[in-house]
Order: sequence, then structure tokens, then C-alpha cells
Amino acid sequence: MRNILVIGATSAIAEAVERLFAPEGARFYLLARNQERLEKNSADLTVRGADSVRYEVFDVNDVTEHQNRLESIAGELGSIDIVLVAHGTLGDQKHCESSSDAALEEWRTNASSTVSLLTVLANIFEKQGKGTIAVIGSVAGDRGRPSNYVYGSAKAAVTAFCEGLRARLHKAGVHLLLIKPGMVETPMTEGMDMPGPLVSKPEQVASDIVKAIKAKKEVLYTPWYWRYVMLGIIHIPTFLFKKMSL
Repeated sequence: MRNILVIGATSAIAEAVERLFAPEGARFYLLARNQERLEKNSADLTVRGADSVRYEVFDVNDVTEHQNRLESIAGELGSIDIVLVAHGTLGDQKHCESSSDAALEEWRTNASSTVSLLTVLANIFEKQGKGTIAVIGSVAGDRGRPSNYVYGSAKAAVTAFCEGLRARLHKAGVHLLLIKPGMVETPMTEGMDMPGPLVSKPEQVASDIVKAIKAKKEVLYTPWYWRYVMLGIIHIPTFLFKKMSL
């Protein structure tokens, strides 16, 4: 049975991943901000076959709590087989353009808090000498586009950080998976104007994530076609890219 820690455990994608691991008798430790949703999620996972579910209210932006809280959880579990780092926000780009405070808040949630969590987790996993760290990034980190460059640049920072961290942890027998979802139908994207054919369901993304964890993949574009969508965007010449509204 796996010990699975989920940070941002009440996000739509995280919940869908948890539901896939529950029938295997996984032991969960869930961290998120919403007590009520944690309680409901815990009950649901227990019914689905989870061996045990523990949870705590946790604010990822309170970085002063990261080390003590994560080390305490690792001690309680004995070891962590899988951690899924799944928190994040998709802020208003226009608001971020007009307010440096808003832009920095986006960075704090989507980049700085993730770097802090991964630094602590890396040290825990390095001592274990085993396990998988799975981090949800975004295809938005592949190129800074005018429609979401604040969010995208935060995810680009996570991508670069994970690349270096993966090489470090490989030497200790620890696997790191970076997950790059495209557009997903979640509460975070509700109300956004998204191209229907490219929008996926959380359950589809979750299935890809579980398969990638078990296959020890290093980078996952999900659904698969986003690898080629972003490849095309990356190679648009700058002189043309500046004139586009991507």
C-alpha cells in the first residue's frame, strides 16, 4: 500500500487522481485550505477503498510552516511513496498588469510556494532514497504569451527548477515527474473563453498522471496533443509572435 501526500488536495485534478489511487488501498494525507471540502473528500476516498485518510488545513503561501509541517507528516507516515503538488491559482492577467501586488501574489502562489515546498520535500525524499515527487505545472510555462504571461512565467520558473531538481534527486533514487496540463475544465477556468476541442476533463488528466507516475515518466503533457500544440507555439518567430493575441 502506498503512502500518498497531496498538497492542494481539493483541486479538481488532485481529487480525480486520489479517486484512482483509493481502490488500490492507498493511505492518504491531504493538505488544502478548505476544511469542509477536505472532510467530504476524506469520506469519499474511504468509501472508494482507501486504507486511511488523514487531512489538515494548510496554506501553501505560509512558507514558514513548510518545513515543520512536512517533516512532521513524513514522520507520521514513516515514509512517503508519492507526493502530488497540485495547488495553484489562475489570476486575472489584466489585473496583474495594472498591479505589481497582484502580479507578485500570482508568483507567490504559483512559483515561490512551490519552490519552497519542493526544497523541503527534496530533502525528505533524498534521506528516504526512494519515492516519486509529482508536480503540476502547465503548458503555459513553455512560452510567455500576452494572454497569461504572469501565470506562465511562474510556471516556467517551476519547470526550470524541476529540471535541476530532477537531476539532483535521480542520484538519490528519487523520481520527479513534471505534469503539464493544457486547458482543463475546472472551477479555476470556469467562465473563461476556451476552445472546446482543446479542453479536457479532470478525469482524463488524472488518468494520464497516474499512468505517468507508475511508468516513471519525467515530463507529461496532458492530453498528449498539447506537446505538439506548444511545439508549434514555441517555434513561432518573434516578429510574428508579437503581432498575435495568443
